[in-house]
Amino acid sequence: MFRRDPFANPEPLIRRVYAYVAYRIGSGPDAEDVTSDVFERALRYRESYDARRGDAAAWLIGIARNCIQDFQRERVVTHGQPSENPDPADVEGETVRRLMLGRALARLSGSERELIALRFGADLTARQIADVLEMRTNAVEVALHRALARLRGILGENPDAETTNPVPAVGDKFG
Repeated sequence: MFRRDPFANPEPLIRRVYAYVAYRIGSGPDAEDVTSDVFERALRYRESYDARRGDAAAWLIGIARNCIQDFQRERVVTHGQPSENPDPADVEGETVRRLMLGRALARLSGSERELIALRFGADLTARQIADVLEMRTNAVEVALHRALARLRGILGENPDAETTNPVPAVGDKFG
């Protein structure tokens, strides 16, 4: 079986996984813990990695999705509901932008939020997302386009949405 070491260059992988996790659950200690869990599981199961089935980033994001579900399930059991972890270093404009975006994202379906998180949080391409979600690339592209259009429509309901520009154009990254 063909295998390459998925950890040959770990630094960019760590950043991508953390960005995805932080996008899904908020930045801070919880995202750091979940990211650590991802790499702990990946190291434990590194023999299962097969480069022919996808690149290391997509493999790790697949693990991250499971770790996030575990984290959210545990959060609900121990705290009764998921919580957000605001970053105290945020300035007012960034905080308003993130709040607007968070509220708008909450109005999307779970699959729409997942697509947007994979694209902009994990910075995966449509092909990589297709590998993670076991979908066709063109189906991912169409679904992502529709999700972003719906998100922009929701944000357009807010008259201040245009001035803060919380949704990037397709191909841009969230800040």
